[in-house]
Amino acid sequence: MTTATTTPSSTKEQIVLAAEQLFAERGYDGVSLREIGAAAGSSNNSAVQYHFGSKEQLVVAIFEHRLDYIDERRGLLVAQRQPRDLRSWVECYVLPLLEQGEMEGSHYMSFIAAVAQQSTLFDHLPGRFWSRTEEFRRAVGALMADVPEPLRSHRILQVVLLSVHAASFRERAKARNLDVLPFAIHVADLLDAWAGFLAAPVSEAAQGSITGQPATPPGWSFAL
Repeated sequence: MTTATTTPSSTKEQIVLAAEQLFAERGYDGVSLREIGAAAGSSNNSAVQYHFGSKEQLVVAIFEHRLDYIDERRGLLVAQRQPRDLRSWVECYVLPLLEQGEMEGSHYMSFIAAVAQQSTLFDHLPGRFWSRTEEFRRAVGALMADVPEPLRSHRILQVVLLSVHAASFRERAKARNLDVLPFAIHVADLLDAWAGFLAAPVSEAAQGSITGQPATPPGWSFAL
């Protein structure tokens, strides 16, 4: 299992961590493979291509480096807490993301925020990285019977996206030595807000906006 450590143990891991930071800072299109190799300490201009083949596969390697640990942490939380309500399910799914942003030297949450617009990058991820997301969608959706589709799936998706950007914002703030709330307060307040958002009554305006429209949930083209 890949752990959450940010201390590289091999040339490939050095490249993965260097790429994670550069993508987080400059976006997917703002970084070349040669720049990533140089940041990883390699004098070989083809080192990244040798180990990963392409920029797309390097992105997949960054996800794989982090997601194994994050998904294992999610599974442990579900087993420990046996979630039955919206807040508990949100906590089990997003807490590992928020925790990741707290780890020394991590740029993963900012990396996700930076490459999220390149949705096709997620198409290359192994299927195992979708299982926790699907479990979360099904469990939370079942607790939102009063919210019709597509609003139900739209709300769940927004919670996932908001968790990424909240973690990314805090990750960047800590890297710049800016003041942030204590982590426990930060997490508790976000979980309250997101659970409230999911459970919020559907207004007449929102109901009217979907009347006559097909109840098609928004497509999810990524795993986090």
